[in-house]
Amino acid sequence: MKRLLTELDRQLESAVDIRHQIHARPCVSGSEGPTLDLALANLPGAVTRIGDTAAVVRVGGEGPAVAVRAELDALAITERTGVDWASRHPGAMHACGHDVHLAALIALTRAVDAAGGPAPLLAVLQPREETYPSGAAEIAESGVLQAEQCRSVIGAHVQPLLPAGTVACTPGVVNGSSDEFTLTVRGEGGHAAYPHRTHDPVVALAHVIVALQSMISRTVDPMASVVLGVTTLSAGTAANVVPGQAVARGTVRAMATADRTDVHKRLAEVADLTARAHGCCAEVELVHGEPVLDNDAELAKATAPLLGELGLRVSDDLRSAGSDDFSYFSELFPSLMMFVGTHGGAELLHSPTFLPPDDRIRDVALAMLAGYLAAA
Repeated sequence: MKRLLTELDRQLESAVDIRHQIHARPCVSGSEGPTLDLALANLPGAVTRIGDTAAVVRVGGEGPAVAVRAELDALAITERTGVDWASRHPGAMHACGHDVHLAALIALTRAVDAAGGPAPLLAVLQPREETYPSGAAEIAESGVLQAEQCRSVIGAHVQPLLPAGTVACTPGVVNGSSDEFTLTVRGEGGHAAYPHRTHDPVVALAHVIVALQSMISRTVDPMASVVLGVTTLSAGTAANVVPGQAVARGTVRAMATADRTDVHKRLAEVADLTARAHGCCAEVELVHGEPVLDNDAELAKATAPLLGELGLRVSDDLRSAGSDDFSYFSELFPSLMMFVGTHGGAELLHSPTFLPPDDRIRDVALAMLAGYLAAA
């Protein structure tokens, strides 16, 4: 490990410059081609492309390998950091730390290529983490990782809720599933002065929303975690007209697959029955997103002491109803997603001022190294 660590530190100076290049030229989800080209230009190894903007790069020879993932995409946010290397693309910004993750993976891949390692490494360059269709799902379904004899997948994500120098290496479920729904209530519109001659979908939808909150509190185990949030509402175009329909959109998060399935079923039932009680009908359209992200317990247990040896503090209790499509890898391979502290709560992910210091590249690279060594 000492030789590999020495080589990794040697690579970090250039990794900072690469991070600045990535950050200054952000490409949003679905348009990551230039970011992929930049990464490949700075990586050794054998390249296998997947679709238009994904790739897997192998270093360290043949045989069973450990995959390490980094994301390519930026967010549609206007940056307000003021640094010299801020985004030059209006309306796009690396506000989720993907520039840090990618620079760290490039440094680690170069180090393994130069110093050798206990197993080959697969650098997974993933598009579309921030949107659908998922880039991780595309890679997982392509069969490339299976063909490359992948034995485990490692990920590390910056987390401003943790102080710098701390890495959460938590066994079991660490992120919830994430699904979106569109709930349409249809009634019979008319003049607002004669509500008795209408079947008002706005009132019906309001009752559906309240019923859904009660559904969660009364049908889900209080020791489990499920979030059902209605986040957009739309109905009508005039103050004196009862519309014919009302629409709500929202998200469902669950920390257990069984709860996810049950809530989907109950969501449709409660919406339908409540709407019918008000003379209306309801239809629910679900878009299935990321599954539950479940860290392999043995891999987490093996990685934690290595993080300590590398000078990082270890936490084992960070869990979040947030989601990450890294979960598509955890469904297929023993996998580990770690969270690397940046600020201790001073900034938020997806903020126009979110900018982890360059020093965090080393912390993310060390977390990736520890996971790689444990899996190997």
